[in-house]
Amino acid sequence: MRLLMMITKALADENRVRMLMALRRGELCACQIVELFGLAPSTVSRHMWILRAAGLVEARKNGRWVHYRRAGGEASPEVRGALRWLDESLRSDSEVAADAKRLEEVRELDLEALCRAQQRRKSKPARPSARGASRAARKGR
Repeated sequence: MRLLMMITKALADENRVRMLMALRRGELCACQIVELFGLAPSTVSRHMWILRAAGLVEARKNGRWVHYRRAGGEASPEVRGALRWLDESLRSDSEVAADAKRLEEVRELDLEALCRAQQRRKSKPARPSARGASRAARKGR
């Protein structure tokens, strides 16, 4: 029962389902997933953690980067069944097809450059919003 609940929780989010569908074409670096879906790295990390906890994806670390792939043949029958069901149910979904087309473009990008660029963006200090800047100016800072 516990595994079934974890799988259904993982599949209850559209972004996680779209990530699983993108992974059916092979392993992706977290940077590629961030680029594909336009989500923050921390958001992608949280989604992938939930998918891993349910056994739907596996991860490997390569230096600083984490690569994800869908669970393989060694996965539980429940996981294999859930992935098969997703593939069949979303075979002709237009959003999944659009993601697949965009994924082709993302896969053509230089992976190292993509990951380094995202790392630089992540480490830059946040710029104050216009509202925050004007508030600071009013206070004489």
